[in-house]
Amino acid sequence: MKILILNGPNLNRLGKREPDIYGSATMEECLATLRTDFPNVELEYAQSNHEGELIDIMQQASDGDMAGIVLNAGAYTHTSVALLDCIRSLSIPVVEVHLSNVHAREDFRHKSLISSACKGIVAGFGMNSYRLAVEALVRLAAAK
Repeated sequence: MKILILNGPNLNRLGKREPDIYGSATMEECLATLRTDFPNVELEYAQSNHEGELIDIMQQASDGDMAGIVLNAGAYTHTSVALLDCIRSLSIPVVEVHLSNVHAREDFRHKSLISSACKGIVAGFGMNSYRLAVEALVRLAAAK
């Protein structure tokens, strides 16, 4: 089974960016833990600060052999109709992920434009949010 973990803008700065909100762990550390926790799952990772590139990556994943996508779209969560349309067009499930509890933050972060197209949402558990999302996709695939 293959799952794509895809991060959007500014998430290349994890471990450095606002550690009081996002923690001090890097994405590389998170991926190492996930690969240990899910030894039978091939986890691929990509990150882009560019909306169109995120769309290209998701379309390629859906057209390939991925079982699902864990998507932390960052700020695009709250602004991108293009990502919404892309997710709706995919043949694989997408789980929306946020490190912080977006509903405990600024009002503009309370609205997700992509949620309605996603299979589910995990938010507020720091890097553990990725693990919970991968687990959800593994269980979805096993239930098929």
